[in-house]
This record gives sequence, C-alpha cells and structure tokens, in this order.
Amino acid sequence: MADMDIGVLLPTGTAQWGPAGDARELVAFGRSAERAGFTSLFANDSLISPRVEALTMLAALAPVTDSVTLGTAALMPFLRRPVQAAQALASIDLLSAGRLVVTVGAGFPGRFGRPLYTLSELPWERRFVRLDETVALWRALWDGADAFHGEILRFEDIPPTTRPHRAGGPPIWLGGATPAAQARTGRMYDGWLPYPPDPADYSSGLRSIREAATAAGRETDDITPALFVSVRIDGDAESGRRTLDDYARAMYGMPLEQLEEIQAVVTGSADQVLEQLGRYVAAGARHIVARLGALDLHSQRDQLEQLADLIPALRAAADHAST
Repeated sequence: MADMDIGVLLPTGTAQWGPAGDARELVAFGRSAERAGFTSLFANDSLISPRVEALTMLAALAPVTDSVTLGTAALMPFLRRPVQAAQALASIDLLSAGRLVVTVGAGFPGRFGRPLYTLSELPWERRFVRLDETVALWRALWDGADAFHGEILRFEDIPPTTRPHRAGGPPIWLGGATPAAQARTGRMYDGWLPYPPDPADYSSGLRSIREAATAAGRETDDITPALFVSVRIDGDAESGRRTLDDYARAMYGMPLEQLEEIQAVVTGSADQVLEQLGRYVAAGARHIVARLGALDLHSQRDQLEQLADLIPALRAAADHAST
C-alpha cells in the first residue's frame, strides 16, 4: 500500500473565524481533525494579516494530540532570530515526541515579502542564501555545534542549545516551486510543499527535484512530495467558486480568478473535488495539506468533515498510482 498523508491547514487567521470566533477553538479543531483521520495539522506564518502565530499554535497542539504530524506551511525564518528559532523548533519537536515537520519559505515579491523584511530589519537581497544558511545553522545546532560559518550567518562560541527529539532534528521541507527552488529541494531539503495550479507542473517539478537529488547523491525516496491546496466542497463547482471568491478577497485582497493563477484551488461536489485532487496524486503528491475555503469556524468544521469522507478514496488513488 502506498503511503498517503492527508492533512489540514489550521484556520489560524482571524478572517477565518467569523464574528463569534474564539481562538481557543483552534485546539479543539485540531483534535477533531486527528480523530477524523487526518494525519497532519499545519499552521502558516505571516505578519500581514492577524493570526495566531504558527509556532505558538503547534506548541499548543503538541501535548493534546497523539499521532498527527505538526507542520508549518510555510514558516518564514527571517521573521525570527535564527538561533532562537532553532530553540523553539527543537522544543516543539520535544513536546510532540518527534512529530514536527518544518516547511520554510523566503517570502514573495509584493506585500507578502519585501515589507516583512523591512519589519525584520533584514535585506531583501540574497534572501534565498539566507534561508538555506538558516536551515544549515539549525541542523548544525541540533547536532551540537558550537560555531557556524556561512556567507551571511556567522556565530562563534554558541552555548549548548536544546536538542530535538529526533537525532538531526525535524524534517525540513521547502515551499518554493521555481526551477531554482526545485534544484535546492533536491540538493538539501527533506520535502517539497508547493501549490502549482496545474498538476502537470507538479509532475515536472517533482521530476526535476528527483534529478537534482540523484545528481547530489541523495535517495529520491528521502524527499516527501507534498501539495498545498485550497479546497471547497460544495453542491457544485459554481457555488463553490462563489464561496472561494469571497475567501480569496478576504484572505488575499484579490478575486478567485487571480488567486487560482498562482495557487492550486479545487472546488465542486465531493466527487469533483476527489477527481481534481486525484490528478495531483497521479502526478506524484503523497502528502496533501488542504486549506479549507470557509470564513467561519462552523463552516470550517463542516468542510473538515466532508473532506474527511474522501480520505479512503484518496489513499486508494495513491495505491492505484503506485502500481
């Protein structure tokens, strides 16, 4: 049987709670997702829109969940001091007994990227070098290093830091989908979490990652092929698109037509959603992280339950694609 994980992005943004929303309901939401059969819970990271901070959310879930992977989608390390971030991540890995996965990203041009670097008092230039060095620093600290010498990050006489539950620390995935990001994923990351609008682009990107991994002397099976996708199950595609348009405008300040040019979005009846997700499974995705298209916590729970009903069929699709 092929391994197939289906996870959910926690609705940590206040725009997803509705007028009566209570942040404390997010912990119960995560526990409900675990009971419903989801195998991972992810939190995203931003300073642009009000939300519960990603690592705080995962720390709250660590002691009250049993088996689900706890992940970031995606963490932007430049928002934090790199040594302090290593400490926080190791702590969550300890609290969860080794269930943490860290997806990282460097931000995007426009209001989702450069202004955050200004707030973080860091230059926008060479952001990808900074990202890769931060990851290398984390891994060195988790292995007990007391110094680090990179092109940008340089530390001497580092005191003993918190060691994670797992030797070497939690897996670290990359969220980028450009050719350069694919090459970097193949060379040094443990997984890939993009959101390409076309499954064909997912397939070609995964092929490029595996070629880069082979060239670097790595095993391709050591890199988890994941997918970040917005999902709305509705009566039909037209009604689903209307709701997702409201969602896109509330979350991104843009219409759905613009959002789906850059991100994977699926909607329609349960069968239609299953067929669309199945195309990504056939393209190689083996860990789906679904962002539920709903703007209040009651509707989020309804979407969670409907998507949970598709989990057996998605796993069957993975088995079929692997034969």
